[in-house]
Amino acid sequence: MPYICAGDPTQEISGKLLLTLEEAGADLIELGVPFSDPIADGPSVQKASERALVDKISLRRILDMVETLRQKTQIPITLMTYYNPIFRMGDAEFCAAAARAGVDGVIIPDLPPEEASTLLEAAPAHNIATVFLAAPTSSPERMRLIASVSTGFIYCVSVTGVTGARASLSDEIQPMIAELRKQTQKPICVGFGVSTSEQANTVARFADGVIVGSAIVNVIEEHLGDEAAILSNVKKFAEELVAGVRGEI
Repeated sequence: MPYICAGDPTQEISGKLLLTLEEAGADLIELGVPFSDPIADGPSVQKASERALVDKISLRRILDMVETLRQKTQIPITLMTYYNPIFRMGDAEFCAAAARAGVDGVIIPDLPPEEASTLLEAAPAHNIATVFLAAPTSSPERMRLIASVSTGFIYCVSVTGVTGARASLSDEIQPMIAELRKQTQKPICVGFGVSTSEQANTVARFADGVIVGSAIVNVIEEHLGDEAAILSNVKKFAEELVAGVRGEI
């Protein structure tokens, strides 16, 4: 499950990137909604958000973008957004608009389950999956709560901290997934820090999905100003990650 920031570096290129990632073998896409204060994100995604906001991207423009992309692809798309843009639009209106556009689910890192009642009421009516995050600090009781309100998959945060490519995987991942398995049979996907095909291969052995964001965003940043290079290099990197997940390395 690759992550890209909608509008980075432009709305047009990010749309092409989504299709390129599908061609590379992605199973679903996490599409980021840029926000001015992305508290869960590290420097790579922060800079991507800044680039997208300069291009005047917005939640409504992203929904329009998804609706247009639905003419070319049916790959599952989950929006990763902070709660403020949804709150401003209204939870029910957001879920209805997201469903009309073709969005399949939503990840909101700054919305804890205890404060998500309005969203949890609106989302099922529009078949929008709700994905909540479990962290290494989550207690078994909290994991049970997170599992009970997650209707797509559970986002397992591999480290305590923000997003970002890391040189090695945390030792906390396997014990955390083992505890989550005691609480739920729902799919568990691991993100935050996975940045190589070898790491993706390791995570895929005990998780149901592998999420890679910052490492892909870094490839985009390395080739800013050259659309062809962005698309070709992201595709090559994504193919390597797919090979890792599928045990083909």
